[in-house]
Amino acid sequence: MKKFILFFVLTMFYLSGINCKFGSLAFAEEDKTPVLEASVTFDWVNMEQVQRDEKIAEYHAILFGTENASFKRKEFRTQYKDFLKDKNFKTHYRLINGGLNETETENMSGFFKEFGKDNLLIAYAIQPKKDLRHAYYYSAMGKLAYVDDMSENYPNFPYYSKQYRANGKLAGVIYFETRDLQYVYKPNGDFKGVWYKEKMFDDKGKEIMTRTNW
Repeated sequence: MKKFILFFVLTMFYLSGINCKFGSLAFAEEDKTPVLEASVTFDWVNMEQVQRDEKIAEYHAILFGTENASFKRKEFRTQYKDFLKDKNFKTHYRLINGGLNETETENMSGFFKEFGKDNLLIAYAIQPKKDLRHAYYYSAMGKLAYVDDMSENYPNFPYYSKQYRANGKLAGVIYFETRDLQYVYKPNGDFKGVWYKEKMFDDKGKEIMTRTNW
């Protein structure tokens, strides 16, 4: 069976009881595409503050630069016009709800919320295998909510991912230094934190959040 690396890094629904974070999703097909990754030692906590600030500024320049971070709504909806509605949402809902995470043409992931004794599928993500640099997030009824746009180096590290809302507004940006280490920025460019495995640290080196699905 094919194996995929899954990253759910943004924490938009982190406190809402959803079993998987509805955030940045990336898949790497391990048995076909060797993923290149350098060994990195995590020393964020022990760095001098000036070193942390320099790292934050370095990645900010890569992620934001001088370009407009968001799309105009019309421009976004023109570029992604074929993905604004999932025409196969009933099939995707059935397959994902049944535990399937891929077909011949797509990688899939579901986002569930506890409802009584059951887990209710409330959203899902689709990544076309012919275009691994994009992932599309839909409501359970197949309406587009977010788009992930990965950089050209994906799935090799380092790479970055920009996530856009369906109106074209930037939702967040992540720099993936390695599988274990990701730098998260808010839409306005402010630094949110750095994930190291299951823990997130702020710009001062203080632990501020944990995740359970690492």
